[in-house]
Parts: sequence; structure tokens; C-alpha cells
Amino acid sequence: MSDPKTVFISAGEASGEAYGALLLSALKKRLEVQGRRAAFFGMGGQRMVDAGLERVVRAEDMAVMGITEVVRHLPRIYREFRRLKQAIRERRPSLAILIDFPDIHFKLAEELHRLGIPVLFFVSPQLWAWKKRRIKLVQKYVDRMLVIFPFEEQFYRERGVKAEFVGHPLADMPLPSISREQFAAENNLDPEKTWIALLPGSRAKEIHDNLPEMIHAATLLFHNYLQQGNPEPQFVIPLAPTLTVQQRHKVENMVGNLKQSLTIRLLRDSRAAGAVGRASGALFHARASIVASGTATVEAALIGNPFVVVYRVSPITYAIAKRVVTVPHVAMANLIAGKRIVPELIQNDFTAANIVQQLEPLLPDGPPRQSMMQELERVRGLLSTDPTGKNGPAGEGDAHGAIDRVAAIALSYLGIPFPVAESVQS
Repeated sequence: MSDPKTVFISAGEASGEAYGALLLSALKKRLEVQGRRAAFFGMGGQRMVDAGLERVVRAEDMAVMGITEVVRHLPRIYREFRRLKQAIRERRPSLAILIDFPDIHFKLAEELHRLGIPVLFFVSPQLWAWKKRRIKLVQKYVDRMLVIFPFEEQFYRERGVKAEFVGHPLADMPLPSISREQFAAENNLDPEKTWIALLPGSRAKEIHDNLPEMIHAATLLFHNYLQQGNPEPQFVIPLAPTLTVQQRHKVENMVGNLKQSLTIRLLRDSRAAGAVGRASGALFHARASIVASGTATVEAALIGNPFVVVYRVSPITYAIAKRVVTVPHVAMANLIAGKRIVPELIQNDFTAANIVQQLEPLLPDGPPRQSMMQELERVRGLLSTDPTGKNGPAGEGDAHGAIDRVAAIALSYLGIPFPVAESVQS
């Protein structure tokens, strides 16, 4: 067996960390098939550790967002960033794979480039929406950009960046296999009642900003349902696995203080829940959802669950973003579709009354619900490089899924050949 390669791999948020765990597993599987080895170190969450990452920095210690939030946590972020740079200098990996999380990863890319270490960037930051000036950082420090939305490939290639659309990892995932009855039993829910999912985000600050208004909306929906003679609905909140124990306790206390007579179940990810987690089960079985802007909106779209997109940030962050964002929509489903197919309630429009107004027409069978579900099915086809599903989920066959494609490209940088689909070959 040849000497093992060393790979730096880094993810800083719940969605990226989930992809990181899948990628680690795919890389290790393919290396084992060829009798090769590699050591993986970097930043990630527990799922990446379980998949084989030697963790230098915990993802949950870096997952903050917004201008004011970053400033407040800057000393800790800088300390952990220096630890990552020191580990890279000491170990000199053969390859670096950076997953999303641009504020930290662009700075790491500069250091990696200076050391002559090839950089793969998986999951593009939304430079096409704002901060287009950052394209210079990609052009200078990133060897290959692996994008998960089809329109991103052209954006980068027009600017001289080597980029490939590899497909969206979530589009490769089979729909949840857990039955409604089993899901109800595991989470103390009534399978005969209507369930509505609340997804407030994966970071503590997002949850703090988004969840109270979601619960207020849930209260209005609850009373409206009862007044219409329906059984009371139940609400589920999947918690991101990157939340610390202390952060989960804060969420529990928040829900306990706000829920009044509502039935709200907090769903906690466990290692047994897999890399994607329990959010997919909640979205699959819920009648409809209220979803904070982010990766969860893509997951809701791919599952076909009717939903409303909401989001709120600090006034300073919003004022700056409003001046520089150049895209017509916030929700990724709308950007992919090229039109407004799901409602967007952002900042001041994000109120309980507005949520109820937009969500209630989606609950009964009828034209509004059917129309949205048809549009979401079209989005799923656009995000998959194999919309028929014939190639199976990621990890099966010769680089059919997004994760497989990224693994194959990474192996090529390590000098280890592996079959890769023609669409992503050099």
C-alpha cells in the first residue's frame, strides 16, 4: 500500500458539514477500492468526525453570520482561524477542499495558494447575487469551483474560472423512507393530524431572529384551524446538529415560553439519522412548511413540500445587503425557476399575519397547492444531473451523483484515477 495522501477539508455550517460527511465517506470508499489511503483533517462538525475527519476546529465555533454578529465573535473566530492556518502549514496537505462558508474559506484559500496547495471550492458562495468583486479571489486562489446550481457554471466560466456544475447533493438523495406512522411514533406526534414544519435556520442567531415570529404564525394558524372545525394542527421544528447543547437548551426554553397551547415537537438529529438529518423527514411528512432562507429551502423544494420563505437579519446587515444584492429573488427555488413560485417574506414583510396569509391557501387540496408542487418538481429536474433517477442515489455507480463527482475530481488532483462523468471532466 502506498504512503497515504493528506487532504485538508473544511465546512462551517450545517448544510456544508452534511456534504462534507458524505464526501469523506465517498473518498474513503473509493480509496479503499484501489488499496490506497488518505488522512483527512480540518474543520467540521460531528458528522464529519464520524466520517473520518481529524478535527482541528469545530464548525459550531465558527458558524456566525451577519456583519454585527461576526464583529461580536471576532476574537474567537480569529483564534480558531489561526489554528487552521497553523495546521495547514505544519502538515502541508496534497489537496484542500473548501465547502461553502466563504468569509473564512477565501482567507484560507489565499494561504493555501501561497503554500502551493491545490484548492477545490465545493458549493459556490452567492457571488452572482452580491459581492461580485470577490470573483477576483476565486480567480486568484481557487483552482476549481464545483457548483451545485446550473446557472453558476456559466457565471464563473465567463469570468475565466474553471467551474463545473456537479449537480445538487440533495437532488441525489432518495425521498425519506420512514413511514408517517413511524415518524409520528418517534416524535410523539399524532399521525391523523395536520403537521406543519418550522425551519428557523441552522445557526443560533438565525433561530433567535426567525423562530419567535414563526411560532406567532403557528399560533394564528392553530386558532384558524380550530375555528374552521378542523382538528388542531401540530408543529415540528428540526434542530440542526451543529447546535451546541447550550444552544439547543436556549431553543427549548424559547419554544416553551412562546408555544402557549400549541403542540410543538423539537426534532433532534442523532448519528443514526444519517448525514442529511431529520429535516428531510419533517419536510416529507408535513403538509406545508415555514422555512428560513438557506439550504433548507432547496431541500423543501426537492422534496416537493409547499412552503413559504422567511428571513430576518440585523437592520445594519439588511441595509447593506439591500444596496448590493442584484438578483430578483431571495429564495433559491425562485432563482432556479426564473420566477416567483414560492412566497418570500423578508425583513419587515416577515410577520405572522403575512405568513398565515401566504401559507393557508397551500394547506387544502386545490389549485394553489397543486401549482406550487408542479413548479417544485420542475426545480428538482433542473438541479439533478440525472432527473430520471435511474443512476441511483449518490455513492452508487461511476460518479453519477454530485458527491461522487466531487470525489472523482478530488482524486484526480491526488493522482488517483477514478471514472468521472464526461460533463465534469477536465
